[in-house]
Order: sequence, then C-alpha cells, then structure tokens
Amino acid sequence: MVRVAHYINQFFAGIGGEDKADHPFEVREGAVGPGRAVEMAGGGDVEIVQTLVCGDNAFHADTEGTLAAIEAALAESKPDLLIAGPGFNAGRYGLACAAVCAVATEKLGIPALTGVYVDAPAVDVYRSRVVMVPTGDSAAGMKDAVEGMLRVGLRLAAGEPLGPAEEDGRIPMGFRKAVVTETPVAARVVDMLMAKLRGEPFTSEVALPEPAEAVPPAPPVADLSGAVVAVVTDGGLVPVGNPDGIESSSATKWARYPIDDLVRNDDPSFMSIHAGYDSQWVDADPDRLVPIDALLDLEAEGVIKEAHPYYYVTTGTGTTVTHAERMGEEIAKQLISDGVHAVLVTST
Repeated sequence: MVRVAHYINQFFAGIGGEDKADHPFEVREGAVGPGRAVEMAGGGDVEIVQTLVCGDNAFHADTEGTLAAIEAALAESKPDLLIAGPGFNAGRYGLACAAVCAVATEKLGIPALTGVYVDAPAVDVYRSRVVMVPTGDSAAGMKDAVEGMLRVGLRLAAGEPLGPAEEDGRIPMGFRKAVVTETPVAARVVDMLMAKLRGEPFTSEVALPEPAEAVPPAPPVADLSGAVVAVVTDGGLVPVGNPDGIESSSATKWARYPIDDLVRNDDPSFMSIHAGYDSQWVDADPDRLVPIDALLDLEAEGVIKEAHPYYYVTTGTGTTVTHAERMGEEIAKQLISDGVHAVLVTST
C-alpha cells in the first residue's frame, strides 16, 4: 500500500470559492475531494493518509509560514508520496501546489509531483525543481489528470528513475540526461538528416528553447498636462450580459466601452466576468478595477489633458501568449489611432 499525502485548496476541499480563499492551513485525515479520485485510480493500492488544505489567499499571504507548517505535517506523517492538486491552469493554486512539492522533495526527501496546464505560471517558476504532469486547463479533465499523476507518482514512490519526459507523460524539466543506446550518435544524426531531406517526420534529441522577445519600454510622457490617458484592464469588467462575449478565462477577445456609461453605472450596469478571483467588490464599485473616478479628477485638476472616452478590456487568466500578443497589438493600434498618449493598465 502506497501512503500518500495530498495538498488541495479551499475550493477542492469543499469549503468554498473565492469568498473562502483566506481559509487557514489545516490538516485532515484521509481523502478529501479529488483525493477520493486518487484512491480510486490507485485500484486499492493507494491510501490518502493525510490531506493538507489551505486557502489560496492564505497560502500566498504567509507562504513561508504555511510551508513550514506543511513541512512539519509531512515530517510527522512520513508519506511515501506527496501529490499536490492537480492545479490545472490556476495561477495561485498551481504555484502553491508546486511550492509544496518543492518543500517535500528538497527538505524531506519525499517524492512529490503536481499536475498543471502546460502554460500555467507554475511551469515557468518551478519547471526545473518539481515533477509536473500536464493536464487540461480546467477541472473538467480531473479524471485524466489524476490518472496521469498517479502513473508517474507510483514510479516515484517505488524509487524508479525518471525517463524522457515525453515517454513518462511529464512536462520537461529543462535538463538532459545521457543514456546508452544501441545506435551511435553519428548514425542517429544521419538518420534524422535523411528523414528531414525526405520530408519525413523526426524528433530532434536537442530541444531548443523558444527565444524570449525583449519588448523595449516606450519613452516617458514628458508633459502629462498635454496627454490623453486611457485605461486598459485584463480584469474582465464588462456591461451586464457581456455583449461582446469575452471569455471568462483563456480569452481570445477584447472590447472597449464608453467611460460615460461606467461613470453612471446604471444603464448598462457593469460587472466582472473574470474567472479566478472574487469579483464582488468590483461589481459593487467598478472604479476599484477601472479607476475612471480618479482619472477624471486628474483631468479636472489639469494634471492630464483628457481622459480617453473609452476603456479597453479583456480577461487575463489562462490567456495564451499568442492571443495576448495579438490582442495587445490590436488595442495598441486603436489607441494610437485615437490619439492616446499614455495608458494605465490595471489587473486583478
């Protein structure tokens, strides 16, 4: 029987959503929420002996203290394996899952892994330190995620060495391991070259990183008193009914709306459709996300020449780099066309 400790957040523990994200760290005996799916996928060979629960906000408000408490709990229970999540495409939750895994392996020597979407923030931050299994971008893929995590996790618990990431079903950790093969490297290189020349598929043994494009900052505005200033947000603030159909996550669309409507906030009224944070405070007062009131005050005081009559909006959670770059270029072209000199960018 493989004894497993399991880390989950307040949502998967059944405590609540964003309104309960401040729930403090606690330890529960046995399986909770997706832990039951882990045990089921284990076919009777896996037991969740301990569930570690912490609200997403509480974890990041005191990361050091929470990780110390988790380390103490794991040191006492001495599991054969730690499973965190899966965190899917969540930002805070995914980062917490990865951080917990890092503590388990680096401080206590306990095999650990998590499951996250390949474009989740945790991948960039913890790729080289934590074993991660790719998942879908939402909990709709829970069954597949748990089964994939358990396939890798049971091998870790048994002390088996990791193989190539694509064979193991893992997210690559960014390093290569030399292995002995029957075919010498020279022959493999020639075989790949001939396949390329014939237009046949082949897989390179050297994974080249995607080059990061440096974006130079725009020059500062010399005189704000002559500047038209706009607001752009990825916080999902839209008129009630979401007339342009902006996605609540993994956005592919953006829109712009008159700030006069936002000032009145009566017809239409506004709300945030952004997934992943508690929007009740923004819904109650949209200026908390899109500070048109402060911008108009600056205009009245002569600090800026004019508040641009429209604000621009999309959602940021889960949005791919490709779509983000495209939408950014489209918004920038519109702003330049409208004679905007400076932009305030707000987020969740």
